[in-house]
Amino acid sequence: MFTPEGPSLRELAVQALSSVERGYDLLAPKFDHTPFRTPDRVLEAVAKALTPLGPFEDGLDLCCGTGAGTGVLAQVCRHSVTGVDFSAGMLEIARRQPPPDGPDITYVRADARALPFGPGFDLVVSFGAFGHFLPRELPGLFGQVHAVLRPGGAFAFPVLAPPRPSSPGYWMLLGFDAVMRVRNALWRPPFVMYYRAFRLGAVLAELARAGFSVELSALPEFGERGDGSPRARLVVARRGQPAAGTVNS
Repeated sequence: MFTPEGPSLRELAVQALSSVERGYDLLAPKFDHTPFRTPDRVLEAVAKALTPLGPFEDGLDLCCGTGAGTGVLAQVCRHSVTGVDFSAGMLEIARRQPPPDGPDITYVRADARALPFGPGFDLVVSFGAFGHFLPRELPGLFGQVHAVLRPGGAFAFPVLAPPRPSSPGYWMLLGFDAVMRVRNALWRPPFVMYYRAFRLGAVLAELARAGFSVELSALPEFGERGDGSPRARLVVARRGQPAAGTVNS
């Protein structure tokens, strides 16, 4: 799962015993050589699905890490792309990446739970970051995204179908989450990363409570499960347009 350029077992242990921010600062130089980076096929599928929903002017990559998702935004946004993350180390690596052709790209260090922006974006995306937020934090997180979108803007992110209990992947993720809960019960500072805490039904309900209208579409590149349901979906949550005769704040 790790390339030879990836972190050693010792480095991973040090990172796992750090805070989330410090752990990613340490991991940043080798992050793109780990399985934690969003695979290119996911990024390409999302870009393909977003293209007919545009055009978009200004995009925000929420919890951008080393900048993999900003390439998606660069394909579908015409004016500007902003990446935001709270790890200075990850942002340093992102800024070193060759900029793709297209809009201007800026990286900003900030906490996704307290975004330093007004309603200046038409599209917000996020890839692989939601495991770092506890379920009780989702209302505040989604409220922040809603606040930085212009009326009619979209919040989009991919979700993968959870593995079946009969598959090795199910038990691997269950075991990982169990180990992290024990670690956080015994060690401070906590490292919040839970793969099974981001449940689609609860997420859709919280998005609706935050004021979004939500649509789901299959990402056909990943095929279907045995019951015919898609293996991967794109969630597109829209901020509503203000009613006629009202002034948007």
